[in-house]
Amino acid sequence: MRENKSVLFVGVGGQGTILASKILTEGLLKSGYDVKMSEVHGMAQRGGSVTTQVRFGEKVYSPLIEKGKVDVIVSFEKGEAARYLPYLKKDGHIVVNDYEIHPVPVLIGKEKYPENVNERLTEAVDNIVIINAAEIAHNLGNIKAQNVVLLGALIKVLKLEDINWDEVISDIVPSKAIDLNKKAFKAGMDV
Repeated sequence: MRENKSVLFVGVGGQGTILASKILTEGLLKSGYDVKMSEVHGMAQRGGSVTTQVRFGEKVYSPLIEKGKVDVIVSFEKGEAARYLPYLKKDGHIVVNDYEIHPVPVLIGKEKYPENVNERLTEAVDNIVIINAAEIAHNLGNIKAQNVVLLGALIKVLKLEDINWDEVISDIVPSKAIDLNKKAFKAGMDV
């Protein structure tokens, strides 16, 4: 019997959180898991918060995840990781992109970006992977592939390496981006 798992993707509009969650969902479906996915765009078009909830296992009845019940948070921006930390279960994992996107209130000087985010996360969570996915993706040729780098790191945490992710990526991403995304995924798994 497959244990139910919950994954919360968090980021800022334009970072590819929804694409990463769709790749995960499709791979899980092809492998026989029952999967439910829910997305919240928020003010995505203005750099606002975007979340996607994915639940999978033997039988899943709802995509929605309560606070304190998430097995893995995948954060595309480290400030978002801190914001959604209350959703993580006590023994949960977190995959954090060591990347900052300053929201409008910070840019106009009304608020300050939180300090020492990585240190605070490391103190709060035992199972944490901090990865500079933006730098890895940039070195591969396109910073936009950082979402798939993070997805690769997530797959390693979830121990789902036996799924044919290359096939899933080929089915979902545009043909001109397939090779880059396969490399990005592998780079994330190798972290």
